[in-house]
Amino acid sequence: MKTLKYRSYGQTVYLLEQILNKLGYNVIISKYFGKDTDAAVRDFQRTNNLVIDGIVGIKTWSKLLALKKELLDHTDKLLAEKDLLDFAKTFDLELAVVKAVNEVESHGSGFLISGKAKILFEGHIFWRQLKKRNVDPKKYQSKETAHVLYKKWTRKHYVGGEGEYTRLNDATSIKNTAAFHEAAHASASWGVFQIMGYHYESLGYESIDDFVNRMQEHEREHLIAFGRYLKVNKLIDSLQKKDWKRFARAYNGSSYKKNHYDERLEKAYLKYHG
Repeated sequence: MKTLKYRSYGQTVYLLEQILNKLGYNVIISKYFGKDTDAAVRDFQRTNNLVIDGIVGIKTWSKLLALKKELLDHTDKLLAEKDLLDFAKTFDLELAVVKAVNEVESHGSGFLISGKAKILFEGHIFWRQLKKRNVDPKKYQSKETAHVLYKKWTRKHYVGGEGEYTRLNDATSIKNTAAFHEAAHASASWGVFQIMGYHYESLGYESIDDFVNRMQEHEREHLIAFGRYLKVNKLIDSLQKKDWKRFARAYNGSSYKKNHYDERLEKAYLKYHG
């Protein structure tokens, strides 16, 4: 494995942070080795009688990967090349296009190391979903709920990995009712293609729980949901024409420019198109 240290960047950092998160460290899962990751690595080294230098070299990787069997028990849930080929053929898309969306949306994996579907909880969507169910979100605003219930979008409460499930559970725990349960699960994006839960009805699922349960089964279910989303929202043509801006605007909203979503899609496509 590649040696990593503070300010390293790349997919291997993402894997490292997933493992640390599963081990209970509160690190933001990204591709950047920041101060939070450095502190977690040093603590891991300390508790495992390693040299405490913050450098993830062969000895630290060996200790981390000794947990591989336990931490990577979800590999039977992942898509195979044939799944993507079949999908591309069904929707008359280039395979490189499908792979590009797959990579950009969730770094090519729809499951956490724990085996749970990857999610991202959106507190501003939770606000709207509660209102949709005739619940006044203002009544439940407090310091304790500020990280899961807010009116406008912000990324400052994102924690990534297992921490997003903690946020989801915190949201459902505000009040033990069906409305809060449904609103909370509808306010997270799920799986490889990060489809928002509130789309469950338009995509043909019986309930939000039906949608969530399917997302926990296999990445093929994520692919099925993605295909339904493309059809319902008439986005197949955008991908066929590789109109990245149009697709990005429809798929990720107006913030796509700020996140350079269209540029990242095109870059990933060119890599796979080769």
